Amino acid sequence: QVQLVESGGGLVQAGGSLRLSCAASGSIFSINAMGWYRQAPGKQRELVATIISGGNARYIDSVKGRFTISRDNAKNTVYLQMNSLKPEDTAVYYCNAPEILFSWGQGTQVTVSS
Repeated sequence: QVQLVESGGGLVQAGGSLRLSCAASGSIFSINAMGWYRQAPGKQRELVATIISGGNARYIDSVKGRFTISRDNAKNTVYLQMNSLKPEDTAVYYCNAPEILFSWGQGTQVTVSS
């Protein structure tokens, strides 16, 4: 069972940037898809970005052009670069493997002030 630890969240003004990291306790080399999810207060958790082994990435419409997901298999780490942040991006962010779904980590809080 791979354990996932998210970090890099914080409080930022609208228009600012953050880079989230997700460190896995085991190898992610053989895991086809890794993703970043978020859960805002009172809302369901949603998958916002996915990256597959070949490097192709997919995003939900609301973050396209602002967020970039990447992975470093050698470091067993997945990243989410978030630019031009908006108040509606405020949420707890989690990473996981969409096709497997390991136990959830503690997440990292992102708060965007207007």
